[in-house]
Amino acid sequence: MTRVPVNTEILRWARERAGLTQNDLIGKFRKLPEWEGGSIHPTLKQAEAFARAVHVPVGYLFLTKPPEEPVPIPDFRTLPGQTVTRPSPDLLEMIYVCQERQSWYRDFLRVAQEPELGFVGSATVDTRPEDVADRVRETLGFDLDARRKCPTWTDALKLFVRQADEAGVLVMTSGIVMSNTSRRLDPAEFRGFALSDPLAPLIFINGADTKAAQMFTLAHELAHLWLGASALSNIGAESWRQGFRPEEVWCNAVAAELLVPLADLRADLRVEEPLAAVPRLAQAFKVSTLVILRRLFDAKRLDRPSFDSAWTQECEQLRALARSGDGGGDFYRTTLARVSPRFARALVASTLEGQTLYRDAFRMLGIAKTDTFHKLGREVGIVE
Repeated sequence: MTRVPVNTEILRWARERAGLTQNDLIGKFRKLPEWEGGSIHPTLKQAEAFARAVHVPVGYLFLTKPPEEPVPIPDFRTLPGQTVTRPSPDLLEMIYVCQERQSWYRDFLRVAQEPELGFVGSATVDTRPEDVADRVRETLGFDLDARRKCPTWTDALKLFVRQADEAGVLVMTSGIVMSNTSRRLDPAEFRGFALSDPLAPLIFINGADTKAAQMFTLAHELAHLWLGASALSNIGAESWRQGFRPEEVWCNAVAAELLVPLADLRADLRVEEPLAAVPRLAQAFKVSTLVILRRLFDAKRLDRPSFDSAWTQECEQLRALARSGDGGGDFYRTTLARVSPRFARALVASTLEGQTLYRDAFRMLGIAKTDTFHKLGREVGIVE
């Protein structure tokens, strides 16, 4: 039996990078403590299986030291006021996948001589958030009344995503890495990111988050596109508080005004106490109760002590109620949501015309079968 001299330091690094303990893996790799201790090496087959389990290329296990893996876009994530320094392999892979998709789509549009989108980079943090919210609303055809008439948050979110898609933004929503249901994305690590580009702007939304939170994430990342700035975020409405990056605070102010304009909020308020109105207003505007609380504070209907107390209680309730929004439903529509219908239409058409290899299309779509590819083509109206 031939064993391979893997680096024990890399073994430990790869396991910890994946957020796993020895106990998590001992059922599959009984000799893992000995491998990490250096008393015995794995076989090549075992090393390959271990690499798959911790989501690293097998070649990493033979490096002399752990590789540097910086987040490839500006990282605005914070946890209790501190920058998050170590991205998970799931997060990194999703950013790399989306960058590949964006690069392909950008080249596709250049060949077609499509014009750049004027709204990307059209604002700065010195621009009034209210003015930018108006511009976003006009560009997307964002109809507040139509959204409020949606029966559920899911319906409202689908409408919002469709409006962004029609404006030229690739919106990709998934709660898992590609199509791997065993690799769930963690909303506590990140809620979404924006990849700014004048031709092919892209927004990724963590579909494991609540629908109301996804609504806010989309609005927040749209604000980043108006800044013309790529960014990775893990905070939602709470970034109004002190200690967060100015860009994040500004983007949240834009998102709040887009989703819950103060004028409309004031018009909707009744004689009831502000806190009693929170569930009704959240349902009406299809946003989280945290957004409503903050807008009530902005409208001077809550003082600071009342706001802080209600905020803390609501955060505890939302953490208890958090559920994954991914999985289930129609497979093909779920796949399209993960890759963006706009992107899927372009990729299927290019592949059928012979401009893109099937293997490349399968990889970017996260599928493995030709039949699935053609059914997706029918879903987006490319294949009859």
